[in-house]
Amino acid sequence: MQALDSAQLYFSRAASMLELSDRVTALLAGAHREVRVQLPIEMDDGHLATFSGYRVQHNNARGPMKGGLRYHEEVNLDEVRALASLMTWKTAVVDIPYGGAKGGIAVDPHRLSDRELERLTRKFVSRLHEVIGPDTDIPAPDMGTDWRAMAWIMNEYNKFEGFNPACVTGKPAELFGIPGREEATGRGVGILSLKLLDRLGRQPQQTRVAIQGFGNVGLHTARFLQLAECQVVAVSDLSGAYYNPQGLDIQSLIQYTHQGDGTLRGYTEADALGGDELLGLDVELLIPAAIGGVITAENVGQIRAPVIVEAANGPIWPNADDQLIESGVVILPDILANAGGVTVSYFEWVQNRQHYKWGLARVRQELDRALSGAFEAVWQLASDRSISLRMAAYMLGIDRVREAVDMGGIR
Repeated sequence: MQALDSAQLYFSRAASMLELSDRVTALLAGAHREVRVQLPIEMDDGHLATFSGYRVQHNNARGPMKGGLRYHEEVNLDEVRALASLMTWKTAVVDIPYGGAKGGIAVDPHRLSDRELERLTRKFVSRLHEVIGPDTDIPAPDMGTDWRAMAWIMNEYNKFEGFNPACVTGKPAELFGIPGREEATGRGVGILSLKLLDRLGRQPQQTRVAIQGFGNVGLHTARFLQLAECQVVAVSDLSGAYYNPQGLDIQSLIQYTHQGDGTLRGYTEADALGGDELLGLDVELLIPAAIGGVITAENVGQIRAPVIVEAANGPIWPNADDQLIESGVVILPDILANAGGVTVSYFEWVQNRQHYKWGLARVRQELDRALSGAFEAVWQLASDRSISLRMAAYMLGIDRVREAVDMGGIR
C-alpha cells in the first residue's frame, strides 16, 4: 500500500464517521495547488544534472500552509500529496493557525556535495518563490534536509521578495531560528508518550522502550524518555539495531555517532540485532521513528509491544493497524505523535513576525501546553465515541478544517 492510499483511506473513514456531505468531502480531499518543477544544476565536475521537485499545497482554510521539504531519491508526487494532506489534519489537531503543505526533491542528498545541495535548494526556491512565503506556504526541514537548507531557502527567497525570515522555519538559532526546534519533534514524541503511559496506568520506571530510528527524531525521543526514567533497551539506524535488556546508555550512543560516520555502525556496547527483530522485541512501548510502512500485514504478527507511538509518518499500514487495534494494542497516531516539530515551527514563525526572540524555557513550556491540550482533546473524543486514537485524531482535525471552511463561506 502506498502512502497516498493510506492517507485517503483514513480520511474516508473519518469523513464517514463525521457524516460529511459528498460536497464537503470532495472539497477537503482535494489539493489547493500542486506544483512540479524541473531543477537543472551544474554539478561540481561541470556536467548538467536535472532533478524533479514537488510542492503540494493542500488546504489554507485555517491559515498559511505549512509543511516540510524532504530530499530522498524515492520522493514522488503521490507521496507528497499524502504528506501534504496529513499536515492539514496535523496542524488542526494541535490547533495552530496553519493549513497543510509538503514538498520534496527526488535526490539522494548523500550523493551530492554541500555546494551541489546548495545550488539545488536555491534553484528550487527560484522556481517556487512566487507561491511560497510567510503568508502563503512556509517550508521546514524534513527527511534529508536540515537547518543549512532552511538558511539557503531564506537567503534565496530574500533575493526575490525582500527580507522576511518568516518565509521558512527550522533555521539555525543564530540566523532567526528558535532554540529547541531541532529537538522539537523528538521531545514532543517523548511528552506525548508519557501522557499516554499515564492514561494507561503505566509507570515510566517499568516501561521498556524500543525505538526504530536514531536520526534527529529518534535520538531526541530516546534522550527525553531516558531522562524520564524509561528504560530504552533498543534503537536502530541504517547500520542495524542495537539491544541491551538492561537499558542503553543514550548519551554514549550519541557521542558514538559524533565520532564516526554519523551512524551506530560498529557499536559494541550492545547486542546487534538483524532485520525487523527490533519491532518484535518484548517491550512495553514501541516507537517507529524512521520511515513509513515498516509495520505491514506480513510482519504485524511479530509485534509484542502493547503500546505504539508513531514518531515517523505512516509507519503502520492500515491493514496492519486494524489487526493491532483488534488485538488490543494502543496506537498514538503520527498526526498527533510527531506534531512537536510543526508546533515549534509555528513558534519560530511567530517569533519572526514579532521580531522578538523566544528563549528555550518558553519554547518548551508552550510546546508542552499545546501538545497536552491536543492529547486531551483526542483522548476525550476517542473515549466518548469508543474509537481508536487514530480515528479520533483524524475526526478532530478534519472537523476543525470543515468548520473553518464553513465559517469562511467557502463553497
